[in-house]
Amino acid sequence: MKHFLQATTLLLFITLIPAKAQKPGALTVEKIMREPRIWLGTSPSDIFWSTDSKTIYFNWNPDKNVSDSLYSYSLADKKIVKVSLSDRKKLSAKDGEFNRDHSLKTYEKDDDIFVVSYKDFTIRQLTNTVEKESDPVFSGNEKSVVFERDNNLFSFDLESGLVTQHTDFKTGNKKADAKPSSEEKVLKEDQLAMFQILKERKAKKDAGKKIDKAEKPTYPKEIYFGEKRIQNQKISPDNRFVTYQLAQPDKSAKTTIVPNYVTESGFTEDISGRTKVGAPASGYEFWVYDIKKDTTRKLGVENIPGIRDKPDYLKDYPKQDTVKKVKDRAVIVHSPFWSENGKSAVVVVRSMDNKDRWIMAFNPDSLSLRLLDRQRDEAWIGGPGVGGYAMSSGEIGWIDYQTIYFQSEATGYSHLYALNVISGKKTQLTSGKFEIQKVQLSKDKKTFYLTTNEVNPGEQQFYSMPVTGGKRTQITQAMGANEVTLSPDETTLAVRYSSSNKPWELFLMENKPLEKPEQITKSTSAEFQSYPWREAKLITFKATDGAEVYARVYEPRKSNGRAVIFVHGAGYLQNAHKWWSSYFREYMFHNLLTDQGYTVLDLDYRGSAGYGRDWRTGIYRFMGGKDLTDNVDGAKYLVKKYGIDSNKIGVYGGSYGGFITLMGLFTTPDVFKAGAALRPVTDWAAYNHGYTANILNEPQSDSIAYHKSSPIYHAAGLKNNLLICHGMVDVNVHYQDVVRLSQRLIELGKNNWELASYPMEDHGFVEASSWTDEYKRILKLFSEKLK
Repeated sequence: MKHFLQATTLLLFITLIPAKAQKPGALTVEKIMREPRIWLGTSPSDIFWSTDSKTIYFNWNPDKNVSDSLYSYSLADKKIVKVSLSDRKKLSAKDGEFNRDHSLKTYEKDDDIFVVSYKDFTIRQLTNTVEKESDPVFSGNEKSVVFERDNNLFSFDLESGLVTQHTDFKTGNKKADAKPSSEEKVLKEDQLAMFQILKERKAKKDAGKKIDKAEKPTYPKEIYFGEKRIQNQKISPDNRFVTYQLAQPDKSAKTTIVPNYVTESGFTEDISGRTKVGAPASGYEFWVYDIKKDTTRKLGVENIPGIRDKPDYLKDYPKQDTVKKVKDRAVIVHSPFWSENGKSAVVVVRSMDNKDRWIMAFNPDSLSLRLLDRQRDEAWIGGPGVGGYAMSSGEIGWIDYQTIYFQSEATGYSHLYALNVISGKKTQLTSGKFEIQKVQLSKDKKTFYLTTNEVNPGEQQFYSMPVTGGKRTQITQAMGANEVTLSPDETTLAVRYSSSNKPWELFLMENKPLEKPEQITKSTSAEFQSYPWREAKLITFKATDGAEVYARVYEPRKSNGRAVIFVHGAGYLQNAHKWWSSYFREYMFHNLLTDQGYTVLDLDYRGSAGYGRDWRTGIYRFMGGKDLTDNVDGAKYLVKKYGIDSNKIGVYGGSYGGFITLMGLFTTPDVFKAGAALRPVTDWAAYNHGYTANILNEPQSDSIAYHKSSPIYHAAGLKNNLLICHGMVDVNVHYQDVVRLSQRLIELGKNNWELASYPMEDHGFVEASSWTDEYKRILKLFSEKLK
């Protein structure tokens, strides 16, 4: 589920009281919820390097304009300048594909294809058309660039400039040539038998057609794919095989509608939304076009090991579990990854229930698969570099002609592995109770550059490591998060860095351990810097089941005996860390609360990122289970450690945090005196498929999980005070969720709840007035109900 990003406007059932007079310089909701670019400042983002490694480019907004602009920093003159539109057009794209010795890079920009030389840094434009060209790669012999146009593959010869079409994919079905009737056949035969001149003329015409056909250039085979959608077309290095996926959407899948009430037209306008979890999904096929044999064949997946394995949760449903005839599970085969010599290929196969990830050797000639590695998780496959959804192949690449690298949670944490595709030997390159969060292989393929959280789950540091594994060398040192963009020549690091109470800034340092970074940008305003923003204390406490929970505590100078627990959103997200949070508004609000004497706790409950597989999947089949008890244990910790009155604890959060708030007030009603649930999921059967089916399976096959996990089934337990805030044009968690919950609360006779609705806000609020309104309501709730 997406982050709890933004919120606030129209009150339906409650009224506000005037704000109390504040001391000069004191934080107020109105102050901290202003437009961030106006008073806080805008951090640099989207960092990339020039091809010659002499200039850093980044998006920034020091002038407080309506939107960010592109800026550059020259390593030579140490100056930051705004990049003009004409200069922006001349820049190469930050992404692209290199040839083997990294002397050339091809990329797509503005729907055209380019090649940049890393010898003289010149840029060559290969196409200039009104059509969209994309996904360029170098051919196996590196003499041409292969790209996609209108669903077909073309190549541009770098020497001659010749453009060659390699496929002729077409939508719809091929029209069959009209066949003559039996009567017409007899008549034609009689005519040719009777008239010699007709026979001679036909013979000449047929001979001419044969000559024309022999002299005519050879074009690729016409391949029709009907109403299916073609994607991920890829040609083999020897130009013989084209692999592609065909997706067949299920037209019976019903999509949702989100009404938009406040519009320019004055009429209510419908926004077409997503499907709900369990809706019929698209089916995927993997095909191979053999250019040499002029044939197309579909890859069979029936012999993949474990393709018929049933998930363990079916044991709770004997009728489903005892079905004798088990069907092959639906899978998606991702495009092959070819070795640089073009002799070996591997594919990643993901089950659509996301309980398996297979890495397999692929032979397009024999159309066969051979198992190299199988990752199975009875919850769901995920973790850094592994990919959390079936549509993601995860991190994978080639070290040499025979060896691939990939990531797996086989040990309980996402680590790096090497595997010889010939012998099948697998080697674990990293190990320990930490995660490999980002991987980059050096140009010479002798070094891995890694971002890990091995120093502390709340830190991100940059390392180098020999490609064979072994000792890692820590390069960045500053406590917090270091987001590194390596220069093309691999000598310099552009580091986007932040700590828990200082927003992101851009730094520069040599690619050497213990080098001191040089700060390039200064983004925060004098007004923002005038307040002593707290560095929340990073602590751990024991959960009821003995697990160690990481959390941040905001400690007041003088406690008022009250506390607030903040529940971050997204489900799989981390917030108890040492860097500047994406929840910066909430961070400032927590400073405001602490100024008023509240103790604030912000914890990474079960299901949060950064702590390995068991923590990630701790919510499987029961959201509102361990994730909630972690927060309840946090409340107990506040009482025991900080002397908080157990009758004066509030809770709030948005999106998943709003869901936990509801579950807390409904199922543990004596723990939280008041709660603010912002854009909460109230019934998981109404949420999307990709996120929900991973955790709760599908409602039609695992109703137990949905009933346990959905707040609407537990609404009768509401005892204390509830505020709900929701955007009415939320296309992620639909406003319908809180409408249904409202009706449920009305029918249950509950009168200690309120709903504030925001007619012009989506899941992530954008208007400062909405943010202000929402947080004034939250502050009012805690001020009145936690007395």
